[in-house]
Amino acid sequence: MVVLQLSLPVPPLKWNHHHQHHHSRRLLPPACALSKHTQRLLTSLDSTSGDTTASHRLIRKFIASSSKSIALNTLSHLLTSNVHRYSSLALPMYERITQTSWFTWNSKLISSVIVSLEKQGYSNEAEVLISESIQKLGIKNQDIALFYCDLINFFAKNGLKESVFDYYNRLKKLLSGLISCSLNRKAFETMINALCTLDLPNDAEEIMKEMKNVGLNPSGFEFRLIVLAYGKLGLFEEMKRVLDQMENSGFVLDTICFNVVLSSYGIHGKLSEMVLWIQKMKNSNTPLSIRTYNTVLNSCSTIIALVQDPKSLPLSIEELLEKLMRDEVLLIRELMDSSVLMEKLEWSSAEGKLDLHGMHLGSVYVIMLQWIEELRLRLCRQSSIIPAEITVVCGMGKHSSVRGESPVKALVSEIMARLKSPMRIDRKNVGCFVAKGKNVRKWLC
Repeated sequence: MVVLQLSLPVPPLKWNHHHQHHHSRRLLPPACALSKHTQRLLTSLDSTSGDTTASHRLIRKFIASSSKSIALNTLSHLLTSNVHRYSSLALPMYERITQTSWFTWNSKLISSVIVSLEKQGYSNEAEVLISESIQKLGIKNQDIALFYCDLINFFAKNGLKESVFDYYNRLKKLLSGLISCSLNRKAFETMINALCTLDLPNDAEEIMKEMKNVGLNPSGFEFRLIVLAYGKLGLFEEMKRVLDQMENSGFVLDTICFNVVLSSYGIHGKLSEMVLWIQKMKNSNTPLSIRTYNTVLNSCSTIIALVQDPKSLPLSIEELLEKLMRDEVLLIRELMDSSVLMEKLEWSSAEGKLDLHGMHLGSVYVIMLQWIEELRLRLCRQSSIIPAEITVVCGMGKHSSVRGESPVKALVSEIMARLKSPMRIDRKNVGCFVAKGKNVRKWLC
């Protein structure tokens, strides 16, 4: 392996451990809170600012004493850092990682390193890594093609348009002699995805035509990407034209597709259009999902403002509706007139459980108000089943921006406290609120 030394003059910048910016959801490993070991490394790197030899020595020691997951998570942090001091150390760290006993070559990981170098203006170093990777893959054209696909994806996510077109041309040249249908499909899919990421849905449609010309039918995935790209840009007539094409090609508009359309109108504040599309969704018997709730409620500015201050939230649906604008009221009525709450609610003599996983704050708030109404209906009937225990699952904040501090849990806790609910955090599982069924009945009835 050619070892690249980057001796770069870097300004002394203080590290802010709250500021982690992750461009790619698919970078290995998944982004999570930095370990203390990593934080110590970053503090030490700050003190050696400008001394390349000392920085490289610290990285060597860090990798030697780190587990695979900590090493990869730290590399991910350096690769996606907006602090030049750290992003410039990603390559030396990657090279150290390649020398460990547990390292195996990984197309996505090397692609993210290459793109980081390109973004910093180190095109020559990036080219060396690309050449090395192609040498490593040898004559396996299939593996080289998949590597190019990963590169195109990462270039697109980082807005490097010229590189996207450059590697697509290389990919086309590589595949011109191959008849592998699945590889050609993968190349077209990658390029359509990349162009939509770059907000170039027109170009993506041209690639879709090329795809059809070689006898490959686009999947629903490609259609949806183009629908979303036009929608994000506010080109709603174009978006609807592609939706019509999609249906004419035999695809049914499913929940995911409707959610894409709703989110497009939501981005541009077109709430009355959202009402019409939820009605279309219901008329076509397409089920609403938690993502539909998230998408719609994230577009309601009044709801977003309300959940920022849980201490003054309206605590009943009637009070809430009084605070909302007309279109927001219509949207919430449409949401509540769906089966989403019932799908999240388990009910038996042993337990009545509501699971809030996957919900954004606005959805948690509205679902909690609906849930209280539903509990009142169920528990206050004479003949009703009273579960031994009532549970609300809100998680422990593993995926929160500050690990362990769940905004969902904080919101639920505030609602429960203000309503003087008997529900308390479960001693055995701090991600749940629990109470005896009979105590909840006494509270509500």
